[in-house]
Amino acid sequence: MNLLFSNDRLGEYPPSLYAATRDPLPPFPEQRGEERADVVVVGAGYTGLSAALHLAEAGREVAVLEAHRVGFGASGRNGGQLGSGQRLEVDELEAMAGREAARRLWDMAEEAKRLTRELAARAGVPVMDGIAHAFRKPAEFDHARALIDRLARDYGYGRIEALDRDAFRALVPSEAYVAGELDRGAGHLNPLNLAIGMARLADAAGARIRELSHVHHIRHGQKAGEKSIVQTGKGRVICDHVILAANGYLGHLDSHVAARVMPINNFIAATEPLGARAAEVLARPIGVHDTKFVVNYWRLDPEGRLIFGGGENVSYRFPADIAAKVRKPLLEIYPGLADVALTHAWGGTLAITMNRMPCFARPAPNCLSASGYSGHGLALATLAGKLMAQAVQGQAEGFDTMAALPSPAFPGGAALRWPLLVAGMGWYSLRDRLGF
Repeated sequence: MNLLFSNDRLGEYPPSLYAATRDPLPPFPEQRGEERADVVVVGAGYTGLSAALHLAEAGREVAVLEAHRVGFGASGRNGGQLGSGQRLEVDELEAMAGREAARRLWDMAEEAKRLTRELAARAGVPVMDGIAHAFRKPAEFDHARALIDRLARDYGYGRIEALDRDAFRALVPSEAYVAGELDRGAGHLNPLNLAIGMARLADAAGARIRELSHVHHIRHGQKAGEKSIVQTGKGRVICDHVILAANGYLGHLDSHVAARVMPINNFIAATEPLGARAAEVLARPIGVHDTKFVVNYWRLDPEGRLIFGGGENVSYRFPADIAAKVRKPLLEIYPGLADVALTHAWGGTLAITMNRMPCFARPAPNCLSASGYSGHGLALATLAGKLMAQAVQGQAEGFDTMAALPSPAFPGGAALRWPLLVAGMGWYSLRDRLGF
């Protein structure tokens, strides 16, 4: 099954609120015939567009090949949360890589936020400050308070505030959570408009963006000076370097990455504007996510619509009624919204890894790949593109720091990862329902 075409119409954005209200962007041409470039970037999401922008601004000739439209994938469908840190908490990172490496990874994540905010500002995309983390159990709150102290003491980050039950419910009026925290250094934005804005910046810098240009095959150069050939449906691009930036839509283009990066689906719905009832959802215009394995996440947009993500499925096919799937966890948190209409509902494909850290790899001598952001990719994917652009130019320290992290293959590799994930998702969603 090719996830690029399994759930969506060719060249069309999904029926999301973002697509319905997006900034205008004229289509880019298809790739046809034979072209040449210094670098070919496969995928026009945050990773690919950031790589293309930084390379083009450095004077490299870049071709970006996108099977659908700019921001078609997870970059244009996600919850829009610009979170702090890596996908793992700093205590987990210290256990995995040691304190020095954990501090370096934290600093890189802070750089990712700064870079994303800078590009959003250049693209004219507003960023709203504040992300809350909602805890279901007292032990989660105890752990969070210890981490808040550690971040302030050892990492120089003092922007997270612990909120007890009453303080948190004053901010997030729901009885589903026992406490929470508020990260004032995190934020949220319109994700598709960020991708569109980055595409405009890359195009203005000289990158050649090609839409409706599905990459079918790549023949990598295997020794110094040997070119790579990237084959599309109607032509090919001959280049010196290839950057793989397709994330959950990589498909069969590289088996090494495919064994380590698992595509999964997630679902979001948006309500009608809530007006005065927005105060029943959030007391301030922040984003929120909780501690479920199948995480719930939400925020209000500038028009007062609730944008809520949640729900899992055990098929690569989207469910027939996405709105019903998302409404169930929404009403578990806000039962008073049962009468509110859902005007948009959509699904998308992201990618996870075994240890929830991104998979940075060199699949061939002249090829770089970054993917598997595990639901924490808005800022990190943007940074990943910059790190790969720097590596192409011979400055690989940042890329190598990420590539040095363990990136285990899923049991059974690419062939058996999906059946095993179905079993695992069933187990963890059961734990969520039972309150573990």
